[in-house]
Amino acid sequence: MKISTKNAQHYKWGSDCEGWHLLNSPQLSVIQEKMPPGTKEVKHYHEQSEQVFFILAGRATFTLDQETFILEPQESLHIPIRTPHQIQNNSKQDLHFLVISHPKAHGDRILLE
Repeated sequence: MKISTKNAQHYKWGSDCEGWHLLNSPQLSVIQEKMPPGTKEVKHYHEQSEQVFFILAGRATFTLDQETFILEPQESLHIPIRTPHQIQNNSKQDLHFLVISHPKAHGDRILLE
């Protein structure tokens, strides 16, 4: 089935952030997300899920353990299992990205803040 942000299951999170489930199976999840300027996710880790974040548009600031990474469009970052991480949009433009999780990360999130 053809799927896009126009017909995918949609949800809101954080401060005006949005997500669209492009694929939502127990073993693999692909979500397109949008973060407005000045927003951030709560620092957390996953007990069983590893993730890849792929930037579509905008600029992402990641904290991975104690290290900071800046990602531009067409760049990605792998988040290993049990690795504390946080994504932020410190820019003045919307941030659009894919988050790919194996297995799916919903229900597998341990908050650190």
